[in-house]
Amino acid sequence: MTGARQHLDRLWRQGRDFLGSELAILGGAMSWISDRHLVAAISNGGGFGVLACGSMPSDRLAEEIAATQERTVRPFGVNLITLHPELDALIDVCGELGVGHVVLAGGLPSSAAIKRAKDTGAKVMCFAPALAIAKKLARAGADALVVEGTEAGGHIGPVATGVLAQEILPEMGRQMPVFVAGGIGRGEAMLSYLEMGAAGVQLGTRFVCARECIAHPNFKQAFIRAAARDAVPSVQVDPAFPVIPVRALANQATRRFIEFQHEVIARFRDGTITQRDAQLEIEHFWAGALKRAVIDGDVENGSVMAGQSVGLVKSEQATAEILVELVEQAVAMLAGRETRQPAVN
Repeated sequence: MTGARQHLDRLWRQGRDFLGSELAILGGAMSWISDRHLVAAISNGGGFGVLACGSMPSDRLAEEIAATQERTVRPFGVNLITLHPELDALIDVCGELGVGHVVLAGGLPSSAAIKRAKDTGAKVMCFAPALAIAKKLARAGADALVVEGTEAGGHIGPVATGVLAQEILPEMGRQMPVFVAGGIGRGEAMLSYLEMGAAGVQLGTRFVCARECIAHPNFKQAFIRAAARDAVPSVQVDPAFPVIPVRALANQATRRFIEFQHEVIARFRDGTITQRDAQLEIEHFWAGALKRAVIDGDVENGSVMAGQSVGLVKSEQATAEILVELVEQAVAMLAGRETRQPAVN
């Protein structure tokens, strides 16, 4: 196994060096979930935890960063939403507290935002949903990219992870570290992307049932019971009223959302409300729904965001155990190849 582990270390050396971690495994930034406890546990386990800022104000983010630093001396990053009204202040907080990696997500970041983050001394990572955008981000100064496919949980794009990896890795992987995300739940899949040229991978869904994760027991049990096909994108019933797709476990709320859209659109059609008001009502349907599920445990009326790899979550495990399992699966696959190679006479 020693040779296989050395091979794995060579494959993700670029990612390990970029992150400063033992394993080039990023923890996906999940709102209400990726807090001080889970992030520190991932980093302490050898991976690279990423705090989810979400809608936090700058003072609240400062508290969370400081609390994470109290729990780990290892590197971790902070995920900032580019549409946050306090983005500049959030970047400054990361700089003041010495955050080494800033992940800009939730939209295409401006070159000014990338520069502001880099000026703090941080390395900047951005999400690239297409090759053209990957090239644009590289020109804007991004230090690394995350390629996330539609299999992921939460807000998603339309293209599968495997297709995005084939599109982006051959070209961008030679220029900068590229991390692959979406639907990865086992070490063998992780290995396959590393062999395609990825610097590392990002996983979110697998860490929801970590013992250190603060998610409500009901939320975790929903993951443990779910199959891959249960994690579905939100449904848009009328293209005139666009819905940003979110992948979550099907429940009463997802069914009610479809009915709600029909009701609101009918009120627009009969002139009761304007199109703008109808759109706002649809957009506000999910307000607070993630917190309702994650923190309060209402997994029927809340939003149980999950990637399709949820079918691979079988039990609650320590974070370190999940990381070890992923590495062992990759190493076992490499070692198995070595034993199958014919002897050379």
